This record gives sequence, structure tokens and C-alpha cells, in this order.
Amino acid sequence: MAFIHLDIRCLYTLLLCTAFGSTLSSNAEIKVNPPQDFEIVDPGYLGYLYLQWQPPLSLDNFKECTVEYELKYRNIGSASWKTIITKNLHYKDGFDLNKGVEAKIHTLLLGQCTNGSEVQSSWSEATYWISPQGNLEAKIQDMDCVYYNWQHLLCSWKPGMCVHSDTNYNLFYWYEGLDHVLQCADYIKANGKNIGCMFPYLESSDYKDFYICVNGSSESQVIRPSYYIFQLQNIVKPLPPDYLSLTVKNSEEINLKWSIPKGPIPAKCFIYEIEFIEDDTAWVTTTVENEIYITRTSNESHELCFLVRSKVNIYCSDDGIWSEWSDEQCWKGDTWKETLIFFMIPLAFVSLLVLLITCLILYKQKNLLKTIFHTKKEASSNQVIRC
Repeated sequence: MAFIHLDIRCLYTLLLCTAFGSTLSSNAEIKVNPPQDFEIVDPGYLGYLYLQWQPPLSLDNFKECTVEYELKYRNIGSASWKTIITKNLHYKDGFDLNKGVEAKIHTLLLGQCTNGSEVQSSWSEATYWISPQGNLEAKIQDMDCVYYNWQHLLCSWKPGMCVHSDTNYNLFYWYEGLDHVLQCADYIKANGKNIGCMFPYLESSDYKDFYICVNGSSESQVIRPSYYIFQLQNIVKPLPPDYLSLTVKNSEEINLKWSIPKGPIPAKCFIYEIEFIEDDTAWVTTTVENEIYITRTSNESHELCFLVRSKVNIYCSDDGIWSEWSDEQCWKGDTWKETLIFFMIPLAFVSLLVLLITCLILYKQKNLLKTIFHTKKEASSNQVIRC
């Protein structure tokens, strides 16, 4: 009986090992090829590149499986890869063309044909770069772009070092929605050279990569181009708030209020920085509302002032530029004394003047009465003598 139980256990173990071994053997035999014709294509959009490929060979053997592609890409020198898993045969994204681009892709199989496990192909790789031409020191310097009040884009730069007198620069730009790359139509000039660009109204350009290339022209040297990528909502500089009011509610509480900056920026997109000055002490705070209540540090403070500036907040952009500071609004605690003095001085002067005039009139009237009295007295005495 013991031998029978032992044989059964051995048989069960043998069956398990056989089934597991056959599964391993079947999975080990499944192989899939990497995608074909993987390449990085530049359509001429100043950094917006196409990554495209063709299906791997022998996919007909895996009709019961899901076929996906894992794509990794980055600018050469970047610390991390961007990873995308897709069923499509292409992908588009923006890159910094001042650096090279590298990408790799492989095939992923998952489904009944792999017994539920994931099978990966080897990697297929591609690179792309613009061959650097021209003197590096001749390219522009200190590129700065500001989207004023979410309405007017202005970019400016400084000429490169060691450039010849005939060197000039040209700006080109593109974003999704434009049919082709456009050149700046309104350059800012200094000494006949282009040092900036004032852009026209940019329709439907928010929350998209905005690509810029500034290259140069010179008969005596090659100018290396410079490439930039912006998101316009992240470089907005709004107008400063105005119509500031400061109201002392009681001996401690103060209400600070201002108007929302004018323009197309929604009220919910603002954050404000307030600088508050109480006598010789100043401190700074922030709020997303256009009103704030604060407490005085001393009931004996004589002067309270504040000023405000605005910026697009994190709910509408990843970054932003602070506006200029508003005009200062102040409150003085002893204004009633100044007002009283202001009115009392002229009132006292007028009162003194009236008093002097009155005294003068009275004095003249007194003299006149004396003269009349003496005249009547002399007349009366003369009449008595004649009798």
C-alpha cells in the first residue's frame, strides 16, 4: 500500500514537471522581431520631429496576440528617457535641435499566443542631429521672450561675439496649427541690426510648444543657428493691479483691496504678491484673491502702505513672470490732526483779519462820533452868545 501511494506521488510530480517544462519550452521558442525601418524624420518645423517605423516581420504568426511598441527617446546628454507605449506606427514630439536626438524601440507581445506572458524583441535604434556649422561665438546671446498680458509676444537677443559688420539675424517660428514656418515680420532694430521681434496676434497658440530658430547671414562667415522651445502660457507677464484701497476697519484689522488686472487673463489664473509697510517694518505675502485682511502689529502705527504685483498661477501655467509693482497706496493715522491744522491756520488768519478790520471800523466810527459831538457843542455855544 505504501508503494502505491509513493508511485502516485511520483506520477503527480512527473506530470507537473512535464507540464511546466512544456510551457517553458513553448515560451522559449516564441520570438518576435523588432520594428522595421525605424527612423527620425525632420519635416522642417524647427524641432518638431516624427519618429516612425514599420511592423516587424512574421507578425502573421501572432494573430491572437496584442502587438504594442515601447518607444524611448531623449536629447543626447539628457539624464532620463521619455517612454511611450503605443499601437501606432508613428509618434511626434518636440526636441532641442541644439543637441542631437536618440531613440530606440522594440516590439511587445502579450496574449494567448504567449500563454499570458510578455515577449519582447530586441531594440531598434535611431539618431538624428543637425551638423553644427559656423562659429559657436557668432550665434545670438541672451535670448529673452515675454508674452505681455497673454496678448503680445516679444523676443529680444544680443548679437554674438566676434561677428563681422555685415552680420544680421533672422527669426523663424512655428507651432501646431500653422501650415508652415513663418518669419518675423516686425523686427526690433538697433544700429540697423535685428535684435528682436514683435510677433503678430498668435491664434490658438496657448498650451502648445512654440518653436523658434534664430539664424544669421553674413558674406564673410557662417552663423550658427539657435533653437528654442517655449510654452507661451509659461512666459506671460501680466499688467500690475490698480485701484488700490486701504481701509482701517478698527484698531487692529486692515482691509487691502485692488482691481483685477485688465486683459484676457481669467481672474482665476492670478496670484498676487503684496508688500505691506507699517511705519518702518515691511513684510510680503501672497494670495489668489484680490482682497486680503491683515492685522496691525501696533495700534500706535502712524503710516500704513502697500503695493501689489501679479503673476499667472500654477493652475493656468507651469511658470510665469511677475508684473511690475503697482503704485503705492498709503494711510496715515494722524490725518485728522493735519486736516485740523490745515483748516485752522487760514481760519485764524481770516479771523484776525476780520478782527483788525472791525477794530479799524470801530475806531473810525468813534472818531467820527467825537467830531460830530464837538461840532454840535460849538454850534450850541455860538447860539447862546448871540442871544
